[in-house]
Amino acid sequence: MLDNFLIRAALAGIGVAIAAAPLGCFVVWRRMAYFGDATAHAAILGVALSLAFSTSTIFGVLIVCLGMAVIVSNLNERGMAVDTLLGVISHSALAFGLVAVSFLSGIRVDLMAYLFGDILAISMADLIFIWIGAVIVCGIIAWRWSALLTATLNADLASSHHINPKREQLILTVALAITVAVAIKVVGALLIASLLIIPAAAARGFAKTPEMMAGLAMIIGSVSVLSGIQASLIWDTPTGPTIVCCAAVIFGVLNTLSRGMRG
Repeated sequence: MLDNFLIRAALAGIGVAIAAAPLGCFVVWRRMAYFGDATAHAAILGVALSLAFSTSTIFGVLIVCLGMAVIVSNLNERGMAVDTLLGVISHSALAFGLVAVSFLSGIRVDLMAYLFGDILAISMADLIFIWIGAVIVCGIIAWRWSALLTATLNADLASSHHINPKREQLILTVALAITVAVAIKVVGALLIASLLIIPAAAARGFAKTPEMMAGLAMIIGSVSVLSGIQASLIWDTPTGPTIVCCAAVIFGVLNTLSRGMRG
């Protein structure tokens, strides 16, 4: 059954959606959308470095994403504005990555696949890696759910319960880096943040509890992936961007329904 490339693509997309959904909820709650975008952009620099040193692409992406998070955290503690800092690092990392790739002689690099994803070319090895990453991310979130939620709601409250907000931020950053690494072949570096944010934002209007929001985000993300793959086959459009378009349409519909119910 897994010899069918469409089945592999669907399973890979669902794996990424499941990993991204609960993490995306924290990104929305903490207003870290720009941080997620910056981490995804930095992934291109990780790809370039891994190709230059002939190491695993996933390893390179993880190292660069985690390194960027540490740099942002340290500079933020020195009083620099976070939004400005993320803007500088995000676009600089993407630019340096693209320039670095151009210097790689003798290595064929499909930049479009890394920028916008190539879900239909997912191999069995990629599928296994994506699901291992998804299980790790979901395991981390489940393990630290209560502490992460408390630290997100109120840092002082977390400290009074002997929860270190900085440690929880680091855990969230590690989970985000893993998600970026597993998602880059599905939707690409430029669209990863949208798969994190849009399903979580769409679920927010209907969720009565944080757990319900995470569960709804998983469902919305999975539906976006399946409908995006189907639509791209029907209309012969790029699959990664089509998945994001479907997520955006679902968000628009659910947001309208949510406002109607409140009104």
